[in-house]
Amino acid sequence: MHKHELLLAYYGDDFTGSTDALEFLTRAGIKTVLFMEPPTAAQLERYDGLQAIGVAGLTRSMPPGDMEAALRPAFDSLKALGASHVHYKVCSTFDSSPAIGSIGRAIEVGANVFRAPFVPLLVTAPALGRYCFFGNLFARMGIGSTGQVYRLDRHPSMSKHPVTPAHESDLRLHLAEQTELRTGLVDVLQLAQPFTQARKALKNSIAEGWDIVLFDGGEEAHLTTIGHLIDECASTEQPLFSVGSSGIEMALGNHWKAISKIQPKTDFAAAGEVEKLLVVSGSCSPVTSRQIEVALQHHFVEIIIDTEALASRRDVASVLAANIQQAVAALQAGKSVVIHTGGNNPDCVDTALDAFVKLGLTPTEIRSKTAQLYGTALGSIANAVIAQTDVKRLLIAGGDTSSYAARALGIEAVEMIAPIVPGAPLCKAYAPGKAIDGLEVNIKGGQVGDEQYFLTVLKGKAN
Repeated sequence: MHKHELLLAYYGDDFTGSTDALEFLTRAGIKTVLFMEPPTAAQLERYDGLQAIGVAGLTRSMPPGDMEAALRPAFDSLKALGASHVHYKVCSTFDSSPAIGSIGRAIEVGANVFRAPFVPLLVTAPALGRYCFFGNLFARMGIGSTGQVYRLDRHPSMSKHPVTPAHESDLRLHLAEQTELRTGLVDVLQLAQPFTQARKALKNSIAEGWDIVLFDGGEEAHLTTIGHLIDECASTEQPLFSVGSSGIEMALGNHWKAISKIQPKTDFAAAGEVEKLLVVSGSCSPVTSRQIEVALQHHFVEIIIDTEALASRRDVASVLAANIQQAVAALQAGKSVVIHTGGNNPDCVDTALDAFVKLGLTPTEIRSKTAQLYGTALGSIANAVIAQTDVKRLLIAGGDTSSYAARALGIEAVEMIAPIVPGAPLCKAYAPGKAIDGLEVNIKGGQVGDEQYFLTVLKGKAN
């Protein structure tokens, strides 16, 4: 593996967001593999022709101190790979708070490691229904759907997120609660001007001493301009550290295509239908809850985990064993199965919360432990079920929980094999010596997909 071969390396704050970036890089014709941990030289040698790598982190569900402890060595490792761009990938709805998943703290660590003149911040991703105007973020209800677009602080799901509710749509104000670094803006009007003027706007922002420069954007043409702007600021000698959604990959990909540095990949083999699908979901999103309802209407077998028992640490082994037995029986009978933590059912959420409170945990501790507890349980169940059945395709739903589920499954890396819905490709799992090695896995965030999503993944294509 030669250092100069990598165009980009990224660190995702959760698994689902990391596969989103994986898809856009792969579609752009950039051979990319997503690892669970920063890869060793020996691991890199297993994959021929790599042009980009990602790391699926856990920082979205961590308090700032834990984030810094994880990110500093990770950023050092990624910097050493020699790519011109190193990207800290966050959710396109900017899920974060001063207490959990602080993007401000991640920027501070990255700025300290890379010491570039500024940190580009880009959250716009039109393909995902994410738009930024004059610093304010807007999001469509449901990625890959035709839902309505809302300002983030009025979004029916994100404004009520159980861990990081969005109270502010102006990303500069949102960040100001997480870091003392100052955020400037290259706005949508400046991006619409001739390129030389857009370049001048960026240079002025840097000259004015803004530590972070947020880019607006509402269409693909804006992304191409932004990709050109930030690529001019990057080199293998001085890698540029950027923060944002997969809009970073889209922007750079658009620019690299425009200058013929890369060729888009369009010849993906069809995913094809499987006889049965195993779904594990730790999502609290109403989008996922509706997907579960539709799946049940199409004869999926439902298994609801006793989250209160897990939270109170009571009979955990026997609870999981019963769930595993139910799932194995259903799959052996040829039925698809969805195992979930209660979705956005208030009763399930409240009983689990009460159990955590009885253990004496603070609200911040509860938020950081929930994803780990439920994600690990879902991954453990899936691992046992896969080992005892001939299921070929697994769907993991839930941004905060998916990273822990993947680790419990023993996944080392994933590579995209086919598109399904924007932001959630079908992947091949690499997990040496584990049950899931070589199987197909689809990882989706809570907001991703229309109500038919589980059926789409089962069939390998949308209706």
